[in-house]
Amino acid sequence: MPAKSISTQGDGKTFEQLRQECLQKKKLFEDPDFPACDSSLYYSQSVPINFEWKRPGELCENPEFIVGGADRTDICQGALGDCWLLAAIASLTLHKETLARVVPNDQGFDRSYAGIFHFQFWQHNRWLDVVVDDRLPAVRNRLVLLHSASNNEFWSALLEKAYAKLNGSYESLKGGSTLEAMEDFTGGVGETYETKSAPTDLFNIMKKAYDRGSMMGCSIDITSSAESEAQTASGLVKGHAYSITGLEEVNYRGKKVKLIRIRNPWGQVEWNGAWSDESREWNVIDSSEKKRILQNSMDDGEFWMEFEDFKANYDKIEICNLTPDSLTDETKRKWEVNMFEGNWIRGSTAGGCRNFIGERTRNPLPFNFLVHATYNFFRYNGSKARSKTYINVREISERFTLPPGNYLLVPTTFQPHDEADFIIRIFSERAAGTMEMGNTVDADLPDPPMPSLPEEETDEEKGLRRMFEKIAGSDQAISAMELQQVLNGVLSRRREIKFDGLSLNTCHSIINLMDVDNSGQLEFQEFKVFWEKMKKWIMLFISYDTDRSGKMSSYELRIALKAAGMHLNTKLLQLLGLRFADENYDIDFDDYLTCIIRLENMFSEYQGTFLLLSMNV
Repeated sequence: MPAKSISTQGDGKTFEQLRQECLQKKKLFEDPDFPACDSSLYYSQSVPINFEWKRPGELCENPEFIVGGADRTDICQGALGDCWLLAAIASLTLHKETLARVVPNDQGFDRSYAGIFHFQFWQHNRWLDVVVDDRLPAVRNRLVLLHSASNNEFWSALLEKAYAKLNGSYESLKGGSTLEAMEDFTGGVGETYETKSAPTDLFNIMKKAYDRGSMMGCSIDITSSAESEAQTASGLVKGHAYSITGLEEVNYRGKKVKLIRIRNPWGQVEWNGAWSDESREWNVIDSSEKKRILQNSMDDGEFWMEFEDFKANYDKIEICNLTPDSLTDETKRKWEVNMFEGNWIRGSTAGGCRNFIGERTRNPLPFNFLVHATYNFFRYNGSKARSKTYINVREISERFTLPPGNYLLVPTTFQPHDEADFIIRIFSERAAGTMEMGNTVDADLPDPPMPSLPEEETDEEKGLRRMFEKIAGSDQAISAMELQQVLNGVLSRRREIKFDGLSLNTCHSIINLMDVDNSGQLEFQEFKVFWEKMKKWIMLFISYDTDRSGKMSSYELRIALKAAGMHLNTKLLQLLGLRFADENYDIDFDDYLTCIIRLENMFSEYQGTFLLLSMNV
């Protein structure tokens, strides 16, 4: 079952609700979120020509949403420089089920027509339903942006309008990434290849991608803006986005020749070299094979090239690998997909790249999949594979061939403290077992010691009793305020611990943990058990304050809690960092003590089954 889409309309109403409202009122829809005005066209400049907003019924007599099926010949570029988008739409038309998701077939110009249409796009792991009215930019009653070759067909023009709305304006579509548009249409994962440095089996990679239903595009680089959309002598256009629509191998003069089919979204201007529409190479191959491959070839912007010529002339290939739920049952092979969602949080998981391993206040674990490793793991273990470079793009992807084994995947930003949400998706040819590391919440806490008789007490315990009796008075119990006085007096003599004194709230937490008889005070045996815990917690604080700053970084807290027998998942550790760390991502002893006491209190009470999200931190 396809995932349910989310309405993006400002008033929260769905397409069907809005359509029914318009039908009941006998009024055509006018979109308040994307009005028919100049700001929907351009945001950085005034509108260069005098557009008029026209509905399809004002442009032709019998408008239709789709005429004879949506295909790649329905996509003709207009005055907007969005060939990258058109190339993606052309690829989309080759995948009918995916197309039906992006362009729902529950709309048209029949009796249900109300001037409203909707389209669906995938962003941030969600399908978004984008509603538009059907007022389109026109000049002299002709569409001047994306349009169909048929004057009465409007699905492609309305799709462009919906995508412009998703991105803020039509101008936002001037220049973009074919790959990102493909991802928005499919929820797929993209990868890019440079033809001049591509792997030797590039054709096989692309053929496998084609067989798996992947969408593909290509382009020729430019060295200056003057070259943009300049036509070469061989009929190719620089700085222009093309669709890849087929790959074949043919028998030619006793050998196998690899061919690739490409489409120019202009619907014209084609390659004129070997294997072009009228080239002599087609006269040499078997007539039935020629007929099968050419399929009514005409001057429609689509052409074949030999793969070596393709690599020599084109510079970049973009492949969008589709998820299994985007593919039909007839697809030859499907990817196996695993997905995880996570985030980089300052002081917890936003540690940056390996350049910052071990730096003060910078967490060297910048990811959501490993919780309990020390930074020495990254200091002394190199990567088996990694992305090529850090770059400011929406998505990065890499293709790896790895021997069987267990691998740790670490997503990271370059700089520490950069916060963002992320999604990791792993596409594999065979099913691969995956798990999120550090996803267990449990504790292995020692049982409290049995009370000892006064005559069996050690010298330390006897000194502790004298101090306790001096403060407790006749009731032989101490309150939170008296406990605060005791602990501040003792801890102030520890030079390796920097703090401004324990807060009364911390002392209340201690009593809540140790007060077995619910008196609201601590008796000596309760205080003695607490003191044993306290000594251990102090030693942990000193041991894991590795830089001897007198405070703990949020990373040091992580490993100290593990040593104390408390295993928390990444989400909970992030919450602790947000609650207890200061602006430098440090935690002083008072907050450390409050944190560890509350955790032990919760683990003791609920025996490891609690959800810390409900804890008052």
